Amino acid sequence: MKTKFSLKNKGVVLTGGGSGIGSAIATTFAARGAHVHILDLNMEATNKTVSEIKKAGFIAKGFKCNVADFNSVNDTVNQIALSSSIDILINNAGIAHVGNIEDCTEEDLDKLYEINIKGVYNCAKACISIMKDSGGGVVLNMASIASTVGISDRFAYSMSKGAVLTMTYSIAKDYIDHNIRCNCISPARVHTSFVDGFIKKNYPGNETEMFEKLSKTQPIGRMGKSQEVADLALFLCSDEASFITGSNYGIDGGYITLNSK
Repeated sequence: MKTKFSLKNKGVVLTGGGSGIGSAIATTFAARGAHVHILDLNMEATNKTVSEIKKAGFIAKGFKCNVADFNSVNDTVNQIALSSSIDILINNAGIAHVGNIEDCTEEDLDKLYEINIKGVYNCAKACISIMKDSGGGVVLNMASIASTVGISDRFAYSMSKGAVLTMTYSIAKDYIDHNIRCNCISPARVHTSFVDGFIKKNYPGNETEMFEKLSKTQPIGRMGKSQEVADLALFLCSDEASFITGSNYGIDGGYITLNSK
Protein backbone atom coordinates (compact mmCIF):
# COMPACT_ATOMS: atom_id res chain seq x y z
CA MET A 1 0.00 0.00 0.00
CA LYS A 2 1.32 3.43 -0.96
CA THR A 3 2.39 5.65 1.93
CA LYS A 4 0.18 8.72 2.23
CA PHE A 5 1.82 12.05 1.40
CA SER A 6 5.00 10.41 0.18
CA LEU A 7 7.51 12.66 -1.60
CA LYS A 8 9.99 9.88 -2.23
CA ASN A 9 12.76 11.01 -4.58
CA LYS A 10 10.96 14.28 -5.38
CA GLY A 11 13.31 17.19 -5.96
CA VAL A 12 12.29 20.27 -3.96
CA VAL A 13 13.56 23.82 -4.35
CA LEU A 14 12.72 25.79 -1.20
CA THR A 15 13.56 29.44 -0.59
CA GLY A 16 14.11 30.81 2.90
CA GLY A 17 14.48 27.39 4.48
CA GLY A 18 16.96 28.28 7.18
CA SER A 19 14.50 29.11 9.94
CA GLY A 20 10.85 29.38 10.97
CA ILE A 21 8.26 28.08 8.54
CA GLY A 22 10.89 27.34 5.90
CA SER A 23 12.92 25.14 8.21
CA ALA A 24 9.79 23.24 9.26
CA ILE A 25 8.90 22.67 5.61
CA ALA A 26 12.43 21.48 4.82
CA THR A 27 12.53 18.91 7.64
CA THR A 28 8.96 17.74 7.01
CA PHE A 29 9.47 17.23 3.28
CA ALA A 30 12.82 15.51 3.76
CA ALA A 31 11.23 13.09 6.24
CA ARG A 32 8.71 12.14 3.53
CA GLY A 33 11.54 11.20 1.16
CA ALA A 34 12.12 14.45 -0.75
CA HIS A 35 15.53 15.70 -1.82
CA VAL A 36 15.41 19.23 -0.40
CA HIS A 37 17.46 22.08 -1.88
CA ILE A 38 17.38 25.22 0.28
CA LEU A 39 18.08 28.62 -1.29
CA ASP A 40 18.94 31.30 1.26
CA LEU A 41 21.37 34.11 1.99
CA ASN A 42 21.75 33.11 5.65
CA MET A 43 24.00 30.09 5.27
CA GLU A 44 24.57 29.72 9.01
CA ALA A 45 20.87 29.02 9.57
CA THR A 46 20.60 27.02 6.35
CA ASN A 47 23.53 24.78 7.24
CA LYS A 48 21.96 24.13 10.64
CA THR A 49 18.71 22.98 9.02
CA VAL A 50 20.59 20.86 6.48
CA SER A 51 22.71 19.30 9.24
CA GLU A 52 19.62 18.36 11.26
CA ILE A 53 18.02 16.75 8.19
CA LYS A 54 21.14 14.77 7.36
CA LYS A 55 21.58 13.70 10.98
CA ALA A 56 18.07 12.21 10.79
CA GLY A 57 19.12 10.20 7.74
CA PHE A 58 17.43 12.27 5.05
CA ILE A 59 18.63 14.34 2.08
CA ALA A 60 19.15 18.10 1.93
CA LYS A 61 21.59 20.63 0.56
CA GLY A 62 21.98 24.38 1.03
CA PHE A 63 22.79 26.99 -1.61
CA LYS A 64 23.69 30.62 -1.03
CA CYS A 65 21.33 32.49 -3.30
CA ASN A 66 19.79 35.95 -3.52
CA VAL A 67 16.21 35.39 -4.68
CA ALA A 68 16.00 39.06 -5.77
CA ASP A 69 18.71 38.44 -8.40
CA PHE A 70 17.50 36.42 -11.38
CA ASN A 71 21.01 35.41 -12.47
CA SER A 72 21.76 34.10 -8.98
CA VAL A 73 18.50 32.15 -8.94
CA ASN A 74 18.85 30.81 -12.48
CA ASP A 75 22.45 29.68 -11.94
CA THR A 76 21.50 27.94 -8.69
CA VAL A 77 18.44 26.21 -10.16
CA ASN A 78 20.46 25.02 -13.17
CA GLN A 79 23.14 23.69 -10.81
CA ILE A 80 20.50 21.75 -8.88
CA ALA A 81 18.98 20.41 -12.11
CA LEU A 82 22.30 18.77 -13.02
CA SER A 83 21.89 16.21 -10.22
CA SER A 84 18.21 16.30 -9.26
CA SER A 85 14.76 16.59 -10.71
CA ILE A 86 12.85 19.75 -9.83
CA ASP A 87 9.36 18.56 -9.02
CA ILE A 88 8.34 21.10 -6.39
CA LEU A 89 9.10 24.80 -5.91
CA ILE A 90 8.18 26.47 -2.63
CA ASN A 91 8.48 30.26 -2.62
CA ASN A 92 8.76 30.83 1.11
CA ALA A 93 11.42 33.57 1.37
CA GLY A 94 10.01 36.92 2.39
CA ILE A 95 10.42 39.94 4.62
CA ALA A 96 7.97 41.99 6.67
CA HIS A 97 7.40 45.70 7.12
CA VAL A 98 5.36 47.49 9.79
CA GLY A 99 3.82 50.86 8.95
CA ASN A 100 1.23 52.73 6.90
CA ILE A 101 1.95 54.51 3.61
CA GLU A 102 3.42 57.54 5.41
CA ASP A 103 5.79 55.30 7.33
CA CYS A 104 6.87 53.43 4.20
CA THR A 105 9.88 54.94 2.43
CA GLU A 106 10.67 54.36 -1.21
CA GLU A 107 13.58 52.20 -0.08
CA ASP A 108 11.25 50.11 2.09
CA LEU A 109 8.86 49.60 -0.82
CA ASP A 110 11.65 48.63 -3.21
CA LYS A 111 13.05 46.10 -0.75
CA LEU A 112 9.65 44.46 -0.24
CA TYR A 113 9.16 44.33 -4.00
CA GLU A 114 12.62 42.87 -4.66
CA ILE A 115 12.25 39.97 -2.22
CA ASN A 116 8.55 39.26 -1.79
CA ILE A 117 7.43 39.82 -5.39
CA LYS A 118 10.44 39.65 -7.68
CA GLY A 119 11.83 36.74 -5.67
CA VAL A 120 8.72 34.68 -6.44
CA TYR A 121 8.91 35.72 -10.10
CA ASN A 122 12.59 34.82 -10.37
CA CYS A 123 12.24 31.37 -8.83
CA ALA A 124 9.08 30.48 -10.73
CA LYS A 125 10.57 31.64 -14.01
CA ALA A 126 13.70 29.57 -13.43
CA CYS A 127 11.86 26.39 -12.37
CA ILE A 128 8.75 26.30 -14.54
CA SER A 129 10.59 25.75 -17.82
CA ILE A 130 12.34 22.76 -16.24
CA MET A 131 9.02 21.43 -14.94
CA LYS A 132 7.48 21.78 -18.41
CA ASP A 133 10.28 19.75 -19.96
CA SER A 134 9.96 17.02 -17.32
CA GLY A 135 6.19 16.66 -17.61
CA GLY A 136 4.88 18.74 -14.71
CA GLY A 137 5.39 19.88 -11.16
CA VAL A 138 4.05 21.87 -8.24
CA VAL A 139 4.55 25.52 -7.28
CA LEU A 140 3.53 26.59 -3.79
CA ASN A 141 3.74 30.24 -2.79
CA MET A 142 3.63 31.69 0.70
CA ALA A 143 1.05 34.49 0.70
CA SER A 144 -0.67 35.89 3.80
CA ILE A 145 -4.04 36.85 5.23
CA ALA A 146 -2.83 40.34 4.29
CA SER A 147 -3.30 39.30 0.65
CA THR A 148 -7.07 39.48 1.02
CA VAL A 149 -8.00 41.60 4.05
CA GLY A 150 -6.91 44.98 5.31
CA ILE A 151 -4.54 44.89 8.27
CA SER A 152 -3.46 48.02 10.10
CA ASP A 153 0.09 49.25 9.51
CA ARG A 154 0.98 46.65 6.88
CA PHE A 155 0.79 48.80 3.73
CA ALA A 156 3.91 47.57 1.90
CA TYR A 157 3.68 44.02 3.19
CA SER A 158 0.03 43.72 2.12
CA MET A 159 0.92 45.07 -1.32
CA SER A 160 3.59 42.45 -1.79
CA LYS A 161 1.51 39.54 -0.55
CA GLY A 162 -1.44 40.61 -2.68
CA ALA A 163 0.87 40.26 -5.65
CA VAL A 164 1.89 36.77 -4.52
CA LEU A 165 -1.77 35.74 -4.46
CA THR A 166 -2.48 37.01 -7.98
CA MET A 167 0.75 35.51 -9.35
CA THR A 168 -0.47 32.20 -7.95
CA TYR A 169 -3.73 32.48 -9.88
CA SER A 170 -1.93 33.44 -13.09
CA ILE A 171 0.58 30.60 -12.96
CA ALA A 172 -2.16 28.08 -12.19
CA LYS A 173 -4.18 29.29 -15.18
CA ASP A 174 -1.30 29.50 -17.63
CA TYR A 175 0.30 26.14 -16.88
CA ILE A 176 -2.59 23.80 -16.16
CA ASP A 177 -2.12 22.18 -19.58
CA HIS A 178 1.51 21.51 -18.70
CA ASN A 179 0.56 19.50 -15.59
CA ILE A 180 1.92 22.21 -13.30
CA ARG A 181 -0.20 22.95 -10.25
CA CYS A 182 0.13 26.24 -8.37
CA ASN A 183 -1.42 27.12 -5.02
CA CYS A 184 -0.64 29.40 -2.12
CA ILE A 185 -0.90 29.33 1.65
CA SER A 186 -2.07 32.39 3.59
CA PRO A 187 -1.06 32.21 7.26
CA ALA A 188 -2.13 34.57 9.99
CA ARG A 189 0.41 35.28 12.74
CA VAL A 190 2.74 32.32 13.21
CA HIS A 191 5.05 32.07 16.23
CA THR A 192 8.58 32.31 14.87
CA SER A 193 11.83 33.92 15.98
CA PHE A 194 10.80 36.98 13.94
CA VAL A 195 7.76 37.51 16.19
CA ASP A 196 9.89 37.13 19.32
CA GLY A 197 12.43 39.60 17.95
CA PHE A 198 9.72 42.10 16.99
CA ILE A 199 8.19 41.98 20.47
CA LYS A 200 11.56 42.27 22.22
CA LYS A 201 12.58 45.26 20.08
CA ASN A 202 9.32 47.19 20.27
CA TYR A 203 7.98 46.24 23.72
CA PRO A 204 10.97 45.75 26.05
CA GLY A 205 9.86 44.72 29.49
CA ASN A 206 6.36 43.85 28.30
CA GLU A 207 7.18 40.83 26.18
CA THR A 208 4.82 38.40 27.89
CA GLU A 209 1.89 40.81 27.86
CA MET A 210 2.36 41.64 24.17
CA PHE A 211 2.80 37.99 23.20
CA GLU A 212 -0.55 37.22 24.79
CA LYS A 213 -2.18 40.23 23.14
CA LEU A 214 -0.89 39.29 19.69
CA SER A 215 -1.87 35.67 20.22
CA LYS A 216 -5.45 36.67 20.95
CA THR A 217 -5.81 38.53 17.65
CA GLN A 218 -6.53 35.09 16.23
CA PRO A 219 -10.04 33.97 17.27
CA ILE A 220 -8.71 30.51 18.13
CA GLY A 221 -6.70 32.21 20.90
CA ARG A 222 -3.12 31.47 19.89
CA MET A 223 -0.57 31.95 17.14
CA GLY A 224 -0.03 29.32 14.51
CA LYS A 225 2.90 26.92 14.58
CA SER A 226 5.48 26.54 11.83
CA GLN A 227 4.85 22.80 11.80
CA GLU A 228 1.15 23.35 11.11
CA VAL A 229 1.99 25.40 8.02
CA ALA A 230 4.53 22.77 6.95
CA ASP A 231 1.93 20.02 7.22
CA LEU A 232 -0.48 21.95 5.00
CA ALA A 233 2.35 22.52 2.53
CA LEU A 234 3.07 18.79 2.53
CA PHE A 235 -0.51 17.98 1.59
CA LEU A 236 -0.66 20.58 -1.19
CA CYS A 237 2.60 19.37 -2.73
CA SER A 238 1.74 15.67 -2.50
CA ASP A 239 -0.02 13.53 -5.09
CA GLU A 240 -3.01 13.41 -2.74
CA ALA A 241 -3.66 17.05 -3.74
CA SER A 242 -3.43 16.38 -7.48
CA PHE A 243 -6.94 17.82 -8.08
CA ILE A 244 -6.08 21.13 -6.40
CA THR A 245 -4.71 24.12 -8.31
CA GLY A 246 -5.33 27.86 -8.35
CA SER A 247 -6.38 27.86 -4.70
CA ASN A 248 -5.51 30.02 -1.71
CA TYR A 249 -5.46 28.14 1.59
CA GLY A 250 -5.90 30.20 4.74
CA ILE A 251 -4.35 28.87 7.92
CA ASP A 252 -5.35 31.61 10.30
CA GLY A 253 -7.10 30.36 13.43
CA GLY A 254 -10.38 31.75 12.11
CA TYR A 255 -9.02 35.27 11.58
CA ILE A 256 -10.61 36.12 8.24
CA THR A 257 -13.97 34.42 8.67
CA LEU A 258 -14.66 34.86 12.36
CA ASN A 259 -13.34 38.42 12.70
CA SER A 260 -15.83 39.50 10.04
CA LYS A 261 -18.83 38.34 12.11
